[in-house]
Amino acid sequence: MINGVIDRRRENVLKSPKRGGSCQGDSVPYLQELGIQITEKRQAIQFTTNVNECVHRWAPYIQGFSASFVQSVFERYSQEYSSPKILDPFAGCGTVLVQAKIDGYESFGVELNPLLEYIADVKLNTWAVRPSQLLKIYHRLRTDVLASEPRFLKSERHFSPQVLTNLKRIKGGLDSFVPKTDEQTRIKQLLNVAFASILIDCSKLKRTPCLGYWKAKTVDDNAPFVLFNKKVLEMVEDLKLLQSEYKESLSIRSEVVCANSMTYEYGDKYDLVITSPPYMNGLDYVMNYKIEMAWLGFITSHKEAKAIKDDMVVCDNVSKGLIREFSKSQYYSNSWLDEIIETISRNIQTRETYRRSDMPFIVRKYFDDMNKVMGKVSKALKPDGRFILVVGDSLIADTYVPTDLILAKIGTEHGLDIESIELARNRRSGQVRDYRLRETVVTLRK
Repeated sequence: MINGVIDRRRENVLKSPKRGGSCQGDSVPYLQELGIQITEKRQAIQFTTNVNECVHRWAPYIQGFSASFVQSVFERYSQEYSSPKILDPFAGCGTVLVQAKIDGYESFGVELNPLLEYIADVKLNTWAVRPSQLLKIYHRLRTDVLASEPRFLKSERHFSPQVLTNLKRIKGGLDSFVPKTDEQTRIKQLLNVAFASILIDCSKLKRTPCLGYWKAKTVDDNAPFVLFNKKVLEMVEDLKLLQSEYKESLSIRSEVVCANSMTYEYGDKYDLVITSPPYMNGLDYVMNYKIEMAWLGFITSHKEAKAIKDDMVVCDNVSKGLIREFSKSQYYSNSWLDEIIETISRNIQTRETYRRSDMPFIVRKYFDDMNKVMGKVSKALKPDGRFILVVGDSLIADTYVPTDLILAKIGTEHGLDIESIELARNRRSGQVRDYRLRETVVTLRK
């Protein structure tokens, strides 16, 4: 039966009326109604360039955007905002906030994933740690104590036996270290982040960008010690640079809280909001980081992981029960969304199979969630402040979903003007590979 389902999916792709199409043509009616055009401005918006950047490289985060993009935004508006306050309501591992601090700007972020909030906080608030003290404590960590691996995960499948043992030695040393000062507490946090950052590299897994097994991958038994040492030395090098070249930034206020941006009430006003929200039909952020979350103790069961995921802006891997409950509630809607969802529903019904029959309500919930976020953020913007979103569109059940344009429209409903929509790069649909999608930078102004 599995092969039959796969064959039907392939047949649906071959029959798709969207083959060879693109978002460019399908966007025309929406753009005409908004009275705007999309301008082309290619930009390096993907996180991959951060792997060699000071502080940004402390923890990998495939789904984020680049520090160079954030810097370009600061430079673009430097004449309008001499010392802007920066907000990121989807802070992730802190790219926007770290770059703001490097530039000497106050920043604030909200992040619901406790692992990512922890990483962002460490990347923001450890700059005064003395490199010599970090090295001293690192070299004194015990290696004769074995921590326990997360029992609810399949660690024996994730790692080879000796690699797993060596990871437990590193974690045992970290757990055995009891900080006695504030600086030592920050050092332990740095070491925890260094440990979390090497887990996937030491495993049989790979993010491409979703987490999955990689049959061709080989990992040396000593990889945990080698990679952990390399990461700590990178941190030492970066701390030296920060303390010599960015002294004035050390005391800049930078804060990130673990909270839900759909409900968070901001106590301050901001000049620039820069963010990349979860994409429609996108990644399961909890599943993708469950290993790091479990090893650092942020989740102790699949139930706890599910609770975090249920609170996030929806992805297409949420439980059917959550979507059933949502379908009974009152939710955001507009004429575009109604037509799009009706088309998705009709297309799913005409197929013999589709991955999620409740996809219409997943789409509904995504924009309902984002409407809540945008309502909170728009209230936190100063007059003439800008709300900048990096976002991609989608193709779902042969139905084009102009996520960027719908979010821009929602912004206007919250009192914001559409200043520009810039094409940053082209993408491909995961369902119909020769259908061209886009990733854009949407700029709204209050």
